[in-house]
Parts: sequence; structure tokens; C-alpha cells
Amino acid sequence: MEQKLFVYNTLTRKKEEFIPLDAPHVGMYVCGPTVYSDVHLGNCRTFISFDLIFRYLLHLGYKVRYVRNITDAGHLEGDADEGEDKVSKKARLSQLEPMEIVQKYTVDFHEVMKTFNALPPSIEPTATGHIIEQIELVKTILDTGYAYEVDGSVYFDVEKYNLTQDYGILNGRKLEDMLNNTRTLGGQNEKHGKLDFALWIKAKPEHLMKWPSPWGVGFPGWHLECSAMSNKYLGHKFDIHGGGMDLMATHHTNEIAQNVASCGNNPSTYWLHTNMLTVNGQKMSKSLGNSFLPEQLFKGEHELLTRGYGPMAVRFFFMQASYRSTVDFSNDALEAAEKFYKRLSEAAKKLSALQQNTLVAVDDEAESAIIAACEDCYNGMNDNFNSPKTLEALNNLSKSINSFADGTRNSGAVSAEIFERMKKTYNDFFYDVLGLKQDDNESGDTDGLLGLIVDLRNQAKGNKDYATSDKIREGLKQIGFQLNDNKQGTTDWVKL
Repeated sequence: MEQKLFVYNTLTRKKEEFIPLDAPHVGMYVCGPTVYSDVHLGNCRTFISFDLIFRYLLHLGYKVRYVRNITDAGHLEGDADEGEDKVSKKARLSQLEPMEIVQKYTVDFHEVMKTFNALPPSIEPTATGHIIEQIELVKTILDTGYAYEVDGSVYFDVEKYNLTQDYGILNGRKLEDMLNNTRTLGGQNEKHGKLDFALWIKAKPEHLMKWPSPWGVGFPGWHLECSAMSNKYLGHKFDIHGGGMDLMATHHTNEIAQNVASCGNNPSTYWLHTNMLTVNGQKMSKSLGNSFLPEQLFKGEHELLTRGYGPMAVRFFFMQASYRSTVDFSNDALEAAEKFYKRLSEAAKKLSALQQNTLVAVDDEAESAIIAACEDCYNGMNDNFNSPKTLEALNNLSKSINSFADGTRNSGAVSAEIFERMKKTYNDFFYDVLGLKQDDNESGDTDGLLGLIVDLRNQAKGNKDYATSDKIREGLKQIGFQLNDNKQGTTDWVKL
């Protein structure tokens, strides 16, 4: 059946039907990491959310060009074009070349994303690899009259732009309010207006990363790279632009201004933004001591964590909330997510071995439950990628799988078509759309070893050697495995 997808558009502040500009092709640009330090969990949440969106668009049959950049130059410590370049500062303090810093943290970022089972983007351009495109974009904006040069630096004239355009169209704020809430320029500041932002910045002699330009040696402003690279790989108008909610007010607002000034239109039809992470109700930050890296979360090496959690449990935890909602980290919430994930994971294991019994009289109730759960998997994702609703639908589908697997319901009481639909929908959503997989700790040699132990326990029970049977069960429980008994004996287990 045809699926109608609706997305929440930050630009219009409402849900809209997703209609690509050139179906079945979809262009999606997501602002990637600034590679000067380890990727933090807030970044991970954003990229996992867009991985989910990418996966679902692919599942619907769209041909998606997913562009996610790497910021390796131009991102200063302060959003108001102040401080050092973050990559250059880390290089200086580490006594390394800037590209050594870039390489290290880009590799680390890719490893973390791989651990979370995120698909790589179609194109991953870097700021330093597109200096020419950025210089050309600055020239165009200067030619249209929306920028000015001062002593080797070029700035975007926000107040002039706002005379004919709505600078605050994305963040919903009026220019007057933004001006009133921005500090006054210092006497030595060369900007004409308080909200003006740098397109090109004159490099000081000690600056490590700099390039020649028509205005002198310098480097591009942070906002410029995303406009230049999205224009190059997706055109002047594409379908989806995404990123964290913290980028909306300044970075994405300035991207829109750059595009309108250079080519006359907002670059994207739909703007999607992910929300932030909190820890026990407080904003996650280094200053509060409640910020931890993915590796710390996996190993449980932080004072706020009682133990470690696997990557799939963490990915599942993120998807238990809408990408637009705040997610609060706590040990209780992570444990609950892990148990929920394992229930669905166990159902996926059972499904792989499940064969339909000989067809008998149709059980209308069983068929209706499967059809409703399959439809709700799509209904959830079609409602602005509502992953919590889809997870609940998958949970309902797992109940049918479990009932067939343990014999409480006869799988032959549903038609072959419905049975296959159940299998396909569950596998499609668990593996392909949600991007889940069997935890490494629960697969491979562990599966084989536990299978052997289960066989030995069933033999012991068959020989009425209940002492050995109980000893096996209790021994496995002590090392973290719960055996599940049913009418057919012990057929599966759950890692506690």
C-alpha cells in the first residue's frame, strides 16, 4: 500500500506531507561534527536520529543522497566569530598538525557511528576540501550587495538583508528582538551591525589553517561551508536539512540567509531538528560533571553509571523517544530500554527459526492482531518518524511471534500470506528501519555454547535428573543468563 509520510517542518512549525522535489530522488543534508574532540552523546543522538530517517526513506523506496559534512576548519570557539579555531587550538595545545587532529577524531567518529550500526552517508565532504567553493560563494554574496569587506575579512550584512527578507524565518524571532538581546559591539569591532556574521576571516600570522583569497590570506566562516557543500552536492534547493536544535537559531538561520542572498531561495523544503540530552533532569555538560562519552557508557566507567550498556541498548534507548523530544539519561531508563530491546531481539531470534504449521481453521483474532501491528509499524514512522509508536507496534508483533514459537497459539491458524507479512514486517523494521542487530555479546560462540548447554539440560530433564537440570539453570542465572522453559522444554534464553 502507498505510504504517506508526514514530517514536522521547523520552518513552518507544523506537520506537512513529505513530497520530494524530484521523486523518487531525495536530497538530505545534515550538519556533521567538528572534529577536534571525541564525539559526545548529544551528537550521537542527532546522527542516530537521522540514520533512522535515512533508513526509513530508503525502506519506502526513495533514492536518497545523504550528505553529512565534516567541519575541520572555520568553527571558532564563540558563535559570534570570536576566539580560536577549535581544530587549530587543539593542534596547538597538542603540538600536532591540525590534520593530525582532524584525522584522529574523524576516525574515532566513524568508529562510534559504526558501533551504533549507523549507515555511512552517501557523501561526507570536508570544509577544507571545499575552500574554492566557499570563496566563490562569498564573491556571489558580495556581488548581490548583502556582504561587505573590512581589512581582509568579509561579513554578511544582516540588517540590510532583513529589509527585503525575514532573517528570523526559521527561529521565529523578529530582528528587533534579536538585536535587543545581542551585546553591543566593542569599539574596535569592524562589523557594521551586531548580528552580522563572518563569511571570510582574515588570518592572524599565528593562525595555523589559512588560505589565499581575493581579500587576503584567511579562512572561511563556520556557516559558509554548509551552504557551499549543500549547494554543490544537492543543488540550490533540496528536500531535507537537519541537525541539532542548538544549530537552529544561528547556524541554520545564517545558512538560509546565505542561500537566499546568493541564489534567491531557502535551500531546503523541510527543516528537521533533534532535541537535546539531559541527565537525571539536568542538561548534559562537562561543567556539571554529568557528561560522558559513548565508550564510558558502554563500559560503565562513570560515577553516574551503575554499569555499562551495549551499543544496541543505547540506540534503542534513543529511539524510545521522538527525535524532537528531550531524552533524559538515567540508569533506570537505560535498564528499562535494555530489557525492552532484548525482548524484541529474542523475538527476532525466534522468528528466524519459526516455520509455519500446517494450515488449519483461521483464527480471526490472531490475524487481526498481526495485521494491526504491521500497519502500526508504518503508522508510527509515517507520523514524523514516531519511533516510540513503531517500537510499541513491533512489541505487539513480537507477542504473536512468541505465542507461535512457544505453542500457545497455532501458527497454522493464520493464512500463509499473513504469516509471511508478519515475518517480513518484523525483520524489515527491527533490522533495516530501526537499525538494530543482535548484540555482539549474545551471538556467535555464545549462541553455540548456550545451545549445547540447553541440549544437555533437556537431556537431563528427559532422564528425570532434575538435580542436574536445576544446577545448570541456576549456574547460568548466576553468570547472567535466564533460561526460558515451555511445553517443548528449554528452547531459548535471555541475557540478564
